[in-house]
Amino acid sequence: MDFNFPLILVIAVFASGLIGLIDILVLAPRRRTAVASYREQVEEADEETLSRLSREPGMVETAKSVFPVLFVVLVLRSFLYEPFQIPSGSMIPTLQVGDFILVNKYTYGLRLPVIGTKVVAVNEPQRGDVMVFKEPMNPNINFIKRVIGVPGDKIEYRNKTLYVNDEKVPETFVAELRDDFEPRLGRNLVYRIYEETIGDTSHQIRKDMDIENRLPQTEWTVPEGQYFVMGDNRDRSNDSRYWGFVPEANIVGKAVYIWMHWPSWFDLPNLKNNGSII
Repeated sequence: MDFNFPLILVIAVFASGLIGLIDILVLAPRRRTAVASYREQVEEADEETLSRLSREPGMVETAKSVFPVLFVVLVLRSFLYEPFQIPSGSMIPTLQVGDFILVNKYTYGLRLPVIGTKVVAVNEPQRGDVMVFKEPMNPNINFIKRVIGVPGDKIEYRNKTLYVNDEKVPETFVAELRDDFEPRLGRNLVYRIYEETIGDTSHQIRKDMDIENRLPQTEWTVPEGQYFVMGDNRDRSNDSRYWGFVPEANIVGKAVYIWMHWPSWFDLPNLKNNGSII
């Protein structure tokens, strides 16, 4: 089930803050008035009664306790850094399933939580950036892919080869390896690792030799205010080649660091993949 955690967090901050404000403006003065009235009615005040009259209601006490924590979390994840977990293998070999990453929320400008409206412009996505964004078809789902084309770029992808503005993107063969056994072929699948350079970034990509590309189209021109993205696992990625461009309004931030790897509940978390994301 999809749920909008930023919206839940905003509602929780607003609700706890509102309860605290109502207490300051209405409930606390009433408690002080009740204590003063009680003192006037008796010669010697009972401490237990005074404690009862001045005690904050449980809901108010809880709201005032959690509000600062929730507010700090909201500010951090909305404007600075937000953690994500990699759920699929579309970015292999750069990112593995189970990697926990940090996403820089201010690199591409400060945005309001939930609605995503940019309020402060900083930088724009560049070719080669690893970017987190809301899936165009379902904004409740976050995707992570590499930026291949920026507004105005012409992108071509044919015969497993990438071209940007009519120039072949440089790539260097690294290794040929074997993956899972494929009963249909009677052998293990063969894939190759290449070192690709796009923009100012050099990174590894994966190409499966036994998977044939069947794309709805092979050429695209990136419109203004949109971006073309692809997974580094080129033959196992659901990306712009299939569903189109990423609108600027859907951008969440730039993936910058792997801080933990935890593939499943049956494994222990580890730090083997820790490091900057390129």
